[in-house]
Amino acid sequence: MATEGIEAVFLTTHNWGKAAKFFQGLGYELEFSTDHNSGRLRNGDGPYVFMAEVPADQEPQTQIVLKVPDADTFRPDAALEVVTPFEDTHYGTKEMTVRDPDGRVWSLQAPARSSLQAPADN
Repeated sequence: MATEGIEAVFLTTHNWGKAAKFFQGLGYELEFSTDHNSGRLRNGDGPYVFMAEVPADQEPQTQIVLKVPDADTFRPDAALEVVTPFEDTHYGTKEMTVRDPDGRVWSLQAPARSSLQAPADN
């Protein structure tokens, strides 16, 4: 099974408010924000942007997240270096990281298993 394109772009920023306004100026709509200076923005049906504020002593980072439809059936090619296998996240998905030949780490994100299960008949 292959990935299905870009799911999201994760960004860290030194100023959540200014960064969110920047993306809103580009046409992104704020889907939600948290009480700890983070949130998700989306522009149409494409990948979403999730940003989180970090302290001034941390360098802002960018991470591209690739979509995987089902963590349980995804089998990485033998050529892929798996850094971390799929693990549950605190935000309701499963995430795996792999390293490319140049040393960059990529995130693969799949829905949590419970969101894939069909609802029970009543």
